[in-house]
Amino acid sequence: MAEIAPGAVPSPNIWNSPQVYELENRAVDPDGVLDAAMRAIRPWNGATVLDLGCGTGFHLPHFAAEADRVIGVEPHAGLAGAAARRVRDLPNVTVRVGAAQALPLPDASVDVVHVRWAYFFGPGCEPGLAELERVVRRGGAVFVIDNDATRSTFGRWFRRGLPKYDPDAVERFWTRRGFTREPLMIRWSFGSRDDLAAVLRIEFPAELAEEFLRGHSGLEVDYAVNLWWRCA
Repeated sequence: MAEIAPGAVPSPNIWNSPQVYELENRAVDPDGVLDAAMRAIRPWNGATVLDLGCGTGFHLPHFAAEADRVIGVEPHAGLAGAAARRVRDLPNVTVRVGAAQALPLPDASVDVVHVRWAYFFGPGCEPGLAELERVVRRGGAVFVIDNDATRSTFGRWFRRGLPKYDPDAVERFWTRRGFTREPLMIRWSFGSRDDLAAVLRIEFPAELAEEFLRGHSGLEVDYAVNLWWRCA
């Protein structure tokens, strides 16, 4: 059993199938819509960036190309080890095991926080938000990327897979905490139907995954997301 940071919320897709999740990371947003939206709000050149819930470190080299320092924090020690190996030749990147509710970072030490589909799904994530308020410097920014369940093919699938999800409640939660919502449309773009099938099978129950695969042709999926952001 891999070591897990206390208080961590399980992420079954990447925790159980990191190699397949790598396929998903490669497929997400080939047009760079998310990257451009974040840069327009708070660029990270010369900054200290925290990638929270960094998994196997897929995004760390991207931030490291411009940031002064990048810190990846991941509660699953096995994934954190993979992330550390991924960036072992990048001297400005550090990977640490830790949970969002207890960040292993000093006060006012981070300029930009990137959280992508990790922990911050609305009600219940208040302890993690308190930690972000502690570690982000004045003038910094927090970016939380989450699914938009109200539109797009993936949004429709997401509602089928998680019928109790309440997008209105989630929006109220973030708005009351001073976050701004930027609705964005990205896409999945896969190299093969086998890759698409593999990713659907780690994201949805087996019967739904097969239904979605049968009903969707091609290698691309339109995918609506919300970029929630707040500047310190």
